[in-house]
Amino acid sequence: MRLTSGPQSGNTFTVPLPSGVGAPQVSAGDEITLAYSPESSPASRYAILDHQRGTQLWVLLAAFALSVVAFGRWRGVSALLGLGVTFTVIMGFVIPAVLGGRPPLAVAVVGCSAIVLVVLYLTHGLGRTTTVALAGTLASLLLTGLLAAVSVSVMRLSGAGDESSFILGQSQGIDLRGLLLAGILIGSLGVLDDVTVTQAVTVDELARANPEFSARELYAAATRVGRAHIASVINTIVLAYAGASLPLLVLIVALDDPVRDILTDQLVATELVRSAVGTMGLIAAVPLTTAAAAFLARRPRSGVSPA
Repeated sequence: MRLTSGPQSGNTFTVPLPSGVGAPQVSAGDEITLAYSPESSPASRYAILDHQRGTQLWVLLAAFALSVVAFGRWRGVSALLGLGVTFTVIMGFVIPAVLGGRPPLAVAVVGCSAIVLVVLYLTHGLGRTTTVALAGTLASLLLTGLLAAVSVSVMRLSGAGDESSFILGQSQGIDLRGLLLAGILIGSLGVLDDVTVTQAVTVDELARANPEFSARELYAAATRVGRAHIASVINTIVLAYAGASLPLLVLIVALDDPVRDILTDQLVATELVRSAVGTMGLIAAVPLTTAAAAFLARRPRSGVSPA
């Protein structure tokens, strides 16, 4: 190894290769990160910890940003700005407030409201459609929070489902059940605004295409679109949670426990609650947003058929 930073930068020495499950595979020329233990003997003071991947990560992020802007143009730029706002609120407000001892659920409600308020208007512009989508998102978000609180309480989930949560609760004294509720709320927000914006825009386009449509007809037509959208989004939510928890699911199945024990295990039950509560919040978002948009976009009948 040749150190490239620190007081001994430039020095070359030998360290043992890492071994075991998940150990990084290294070869000549790799840029790596070392763990340093000053209390250890000189021969074992340094150990290979992980690969450095900063350059690769920045290249990937740059490609992501370029593809968004190339396809979305100014809408793509506004979407990236909205992503920056989301990241800033979560890292600059939500996480510090939770670490500071504030109730995680209340912090998540305030943070999600701020995100959706800024991001929707920034991405889709000022207008009636965006305002309707905002109102539908906030109402559905509140309902999702209530459903999550009831479900977590009835299921008696502690929130300490994995090792990281347990360590966080021990070292920081954070309310893990509240943190679980906050995670459900934040996880649901990304799909919620997708559904509400789609419904609001659908109603607006239907009203423009046929000014003779009444509010009831607008609601019925847009709801059919919403049902098709929800049918695909439900699968998206379940697959997203299953993908994030795939190692856990493989481990549980490998243990060959009965299905009833697998489903009632706290780790699996937590993911089931996330999926079920998020889905119910999405289902509620469709009629709420569609009804509000149809009410505001209705046109009085003129008795003359459109050309």
